[in-house]
Amino acid sequence: MENRKKVAFYTLGCKLNFSETSTIARNFNDEGFDRVDFEEVADIYVINTCSVTENADKQFKQVVKKAMKLNDKAFVAAVGCYAQLKPEELAAVDGVDLVLGATEKFKITDYIHDLSKNDMGEVHSCEIAEADFYVGSYSIGDRTRAFLKVQDGCDYKCTYCTIPLARGISRSDALENVLQNAAEISKQGIKEIVLTGVNIGDYGKGEFGNKKHEHTFLDLVQALDKVEGIERLRISSIEPNLLKNETIEFVSKSRTFVPHFHIPLQSGSNDILKLMKRRYLREIYTERVNKIREVMPHACIGVDVIVGFPGETDEHFLETYHFLNEMDISYLHVFTYSERDNTEAAAMTGIVPANVRAKRSKMLRGLSVKKRRAFYESQLGSHRTVLFESENKEGYIHGFTENYVKVKAPWNPELVNQLQPVNLTKIDEDGSVRVAFTAKLIEA
Repeated sequence: MENRKKVAFYTLGCKLNFSETSTIARNFNDEGFDRVDFEEVADIYVINTCSVTENADKQFKQVVKKAMKLNDKAFVAAVGCYAQLKPEELAAVDGVDLVLGATEKFKITDYIHDLSKNDMGEVHSCEIAEADFYVGSYSIGDRTRAFLKVQDGCDYKCTYCTIPLARGISRSDALENVLQNAAEISKQGIKEIVLTGVNIGDYGKGEFGNKKHEHTFLDLVQALDKVEGIERLRISSIEPNLLKNETIEFVSKSRTFVPHFHIPLQSGSNDILKLMKRRYLREIYTERVNKIREVMPHACIGVDVIVGFPGETDEHFLETYHFLNEMDISYLHVFTYSERDNTEAAAMTGIVPANVRAKRSKMLRGLSVKKRRAFYESQLGSHRTVLFESENKEGYIHGFTENYVKVKAPWNPELVNQLQPVNLTKIDEDGSVRVAFTAKLIEA
């Protein structure tokens, strides 16, 4: 069949965006489009945007430029969080033809009537209060792991965050749907599923269009653990106040859930946590980490932290630094605070100069390197299982253990997408861990 139109996708931002891009791509497929790589000439380029950092705004313009270079007659559509927050701004970017907000992005094919370029981007963006229905999605980025969306939106009012403005209220996929999607993913030979959402610990709220919690996050985890065919399940990021001891206990004994938690802290100073309107104090965070260590000493614990929030003095920052330095965590994701329109924090006093923000960020990134190294060293000599990925990187194949240690071995195509028992032997110059295989390689 000739003349099928070609569509290409570019995703900025989080794992949730990746899962939604995949769902949108499948819609195009159903409408008779062929998906091609973003580096190729296409008739339509769809860019899924992010609003979390200043950089995402600049990146968007660069991606549009790239698309226009490949085909200056291509139709360019912007969807996602930034498209919901600043639709007019995106529509004004040279080359953009269509901007769709939070509820419209899943119906994108309805808006593409003809592919002629517009002088000015056409905007279809709902009031965010209308983003109250749930669209389930999952992505299959590579053959090894898939991101499964279980929840969307957020009811928290953190003072630095635009996500509630971009994604609406907290709402969840029906448990039945999640289990069905998980089963579908595992049938495709994918070994690992990563659960994603905006605030996944809030799972169950809005499952049936109301605010009731019919199911909890623990119910979800227990039900997924029983799905046939899934080898590994990973929880992507969960708020400390919503990560209950029962969930930690369950993961420690679970068949499929891996010992890896990513728990946002944002600040180790209670004064700053209050200014951020976070829903916990640092004492709760310590309790969670101690509980994980008690039942899973070998677990990997990742931490999100923001530096340079308004009002963060040197003392506050050092409080955060020492708090993290003393805690038994495995790595940090460090974010430098950036002002966002329509947030409380943007109007706060005590602005931290950019050079101070950069210095603090550098210090915490250095601490992260030290923590990851110490965690990897603590795992040497242990017996783990690695899920190998599909890329040949300079003669090596890489993969991750269940507790998120990055390993490398000489390239062997038979290892691709296989779970292999290994012993962790030594840390390589590039920071990844070398392994010794403890069983005969499985034939792919």
